[in-house]
Amino acid sequence: MAYAYLFKYIIIGDTGVGKSCLLLQFTDKRFQPVHDLTIGVEFGARMITIDGKQIKLQIWDTAGQESFRSITRSYYRGAAGALLVYDITRRDTFNHLTTWLEDARQHSNSNMVIMLIGNKSDLESRREVKKEEGEAFAREHGLIFMETSAKTASNVEEAFINTAKEIYEKIQEGVFDINNEANGIKIGPQHAAVEPVFTF
Repeated sequence: MAYAYLFKYIIIGDTGVGKSCLLLQFTDKRFQPVHDLTIGVEFGARMITIDGKQIKLQIWDTAGQESFRSITRSYYRGAAGALLVYDITRRDTFNHLTTWLEDARQHSNSNMVIMLIGNKSDLESRREVKKEEGEAFAREHGLIFMETSAKTASNVEEAFINTAKEIYEKIQEGVFDINNEANGIKIGPQHAAVEPVFTF
């Protein structure tokens, strides 16, 4: 399938916030309630359309455990977008956002688009983090913000696509040098049969 651009994403955040479930919901449209802990990094891909152009998203889902942090760091390099996820029912996952963000900013290119996601919005009765708090954190750090539910699929599509729209706009504005693959963007092969995969 030909595409105009390929964008590389990384999904980051504490363990158990639903990163793998978000990826699965976006790529496969299904929810898996019991999910093994991600060991290292998992991968998914999906084609979307923006502005009439086919864009392929290549999404790397990282392990949240501290012990994998060094592996995760190597994946920031060359990512055009990051989804930073916390769990609205676990205050600690929200409190750790600053650390994740510092890590992301330190190891990625400065133009990387970061979408802050408060996941598990279907568990309203167990909410520990108010939506306003997520919005305030995003505003303070210049992030886009959404609450999602990987279970009901609420806003999952929008979270991935809005991040891509932001990257696409930056390309149009000339912010990203699309000839430099370190930015996590590749121009699609017009006639190439071979699929480029990012190497690290």
